[in-house]
Amino acid sequence: MRIHQRLTEFVVAGEDLVLGSACAGCGEVAGLLCNGCRDELVGPSAPVYDLPGSADLRVAGAAAYAGVAGSVIVDHKEHGRLALSRPLGDALAVAVTALSAADGGCPHCGRRPAALVPIPSRRSTVRGRGHDPVLRIARRAASTLRRAGDSATVVPALRHVRTVDDQAHLGRVARAANLRGSMTVRRSATRLLRARCPVLVDDVVTSGATLREAARALSETGLRPCGAAVVAVAGTP
Repeated sequence: MRIHQRLTEFVVAGEDLVLGSACAGCGEVAGLLCNGCRDELVGPSAPVYDLPGSADLRVAGAAAYAGVAGSVIVDHKEHGRLALSRPLGDALAVAVTALSAADGGCPHCGRRPAALVPIPSRRSTVRGRGHDPVLRIARRAASTLRRAGDSATVVPALRHVRTVDDQAHLGRVARAANLRGSMTVRRSATRLLRARCPVLVDDVVTSGATLREAARALSETGLRPCGAAVVAVAGTP
């Protein structure tokens, strides 16, 4: 795929060398992420699949949420290794490319430029972590796609309209109930998205409840999402 060739060209020598740190993937090599773990994270994408329980939402992921991908996502999100947004964003760019290539591309938008729509984090979570991990990853992905010759921008169109509980320990049914009706689209973003191909982006998909709620919020404003791209897929689609 063209994106892989471009990614190789734009890797800056030594960008992952962080004094006193170990590879976030294997923990065995000094630096941010060793070449082997980078290749595993930013490798060929997983097959594009239809999200269960969704009317028409395709999902593309770059890796399985295990091993390297799981370790890197947790280190970036929970342990503040912000430089990991680079390889994670590159992996997300791989997933976006796979989504646009599947079945000849989006049947609704033709060849409109992509708008990456990050799944929003709760304000309290962002404050606690000191950053918004999905937004950081999305911005890197858009930059990588543009350098590869594909038009892409980030539109933080979604926001929470009510408090939701932590999803970590909830089952599938509880996750769906917890999120139902929790998101809406910012008015300022609607016009931007109408001229683009909206792609929902997240770091991980598990039950799919978050993506389904985000798709619902877009659809209620007359915006049909062109699919979803994630860094990693947890479990079996």
